[in-house]
Amino acid sequence: MTASAHPPSTGPRPPHRRLGRSGLTLPVVSLGLWQNFGHADPVATQREIVLHAVDRGVTHLDLANNYGPPGGAAEETLGRLLARELRPLRDELVVTTKAGYRMGPGPYGEGGSRKYLLSSLDASLRRLGLDHVDIFYSHRFDPTTPLDETIGALATAVRSGRARYAGISSYSARRTREALAVAAEVGLDLVVTQVSYSMLNRWIEEPDASGRSVLEVAHESGMGVVAFSPLAQGMLTDRYLRGTPEGSRAARGGPLRPEFLSPQNLEHVRRLDALARAQGRPLARTAIAWAARDPRITTVLVGARSVGQLDDSLAALEDPPLSDEEIAAVEAIPRDTGINLWASRSSDL
Repeated sequence: MTASAHPPSTGPRPPHRRLGRSGLTLPVVSLGLWQNFGHADPVATQREIVLHAVDRGVTHLDLANNYGPPGGAAEETLGRLLARELRPLRDELVVTTKAGYRMGPGPYGEGGSRKYLLSSLDASLRRLGLDHVDIFYSHRFDPTTPLDETIGALATAVRSGRARYAGISSYSARRTREALAVAAEVGLDLVVTQVSYSMLNRWIEEPDASGRSVLEVAHESGMGVVAFSPLAQGMLTDRYLRGTPEGSRAARGGPLRPEFLSPQNLEHVRRLDALARAQGRPLARTAIAWAARDPRITTVLVGARSVGQLDDSLAALEDPPLSDEEIAAVEAIPRDTGINLWASRSSDL
C-alpha cells in the first residue's frame, strides 16, 4: 500500500491487534492528529507525515472535531489528502473522530447532547469529505446530559451509516459500566474506549470503589482500548530534563502545563531516561513500548512533528523487550502524578 508518488517506505509495518471482540484490527502504533495539524503548522509537513504514516502501514488515523488549532483544522487537513492522494486507499484506512469538548460558541457547542453530537458528526464528515467515519466517539462523559441520550446519539450515528462503530473516551470505570449497560438496552455495541495512558499517568489501572479498573472493565466486556498521550505530552522524552526549551509545548502555554514539570516528576523522568539509555534506546521509544506492552491495549496513538519522529516511534516496536528494572521503576511511580488533563472534565466524574 502506497499513498504518494515518492517510493514507498521499506520500513517494517506495525503488527495489528484485534479491537476487543469486534472484527476490526488496528496497528499497534497509530497516528493521532491532535497537535501539529493546525493552521500554524506547515501544510507540506502535515502532508508528508500523513502520507508517510500510510506508506509505513499505519492504517489508523485518529481525529476529533476540535483538533487543530483552530478546531476543525486537522479534519480539513486530512480531508484534502483523502480527496487526492489517499482517495484510492479510503477502504484500507480507519478514520476516527469524536465530539464532546468545546467546539463552538453558545449552548450547543459542547457536551453530550444528541443535538451537539450528531450535528458535530455531520460537520466532521463535511470537513473530511466522507460519508462515514469508521469510529465515532463520545469524547467525554457529560454529567449534564442523560447518558441514554449520549449513547442513543452514538447508536443513531451507527444505524444511519455515518459511523461504522461507536466508542467512548476518557470515561471512568464506573461510567464505562453505565455506558455499556445503556448501550445494551438500545442495541448498540460499544467496541472501544480511548484513554490517556503513560508511565506517568496510569489512572486506567486504578480500581474504583467496585474494585475494577478501566482496563479490567474494558477487557471483561470485550472492548478494545486505544491509548493516547503515551509520552505524557512530551514529558517522557529528554526534552525537559535541562529546563523548558523555547517554543516547547510547556513554553507556549499548551496542554503541557508548567506545574506538571514538578521536581518529583522530573526526577521520575530522569530515572526512566537513564534506564532507557542503558538499554541503548531513547526514553520516548521506551515509553511507547511500555504503553503497548499490555495485550489489552489495542493501539497506542502517537503524534509527530516530522517523518523522522514518526519513524522513531514505530521503531519502538522493533526494540528488545523492556527490562525488569525498567518495569520496576515504573511500578515505583504513583499511578496519579497529577498530569491527567482530562480528569476533572470526564474521568473523575
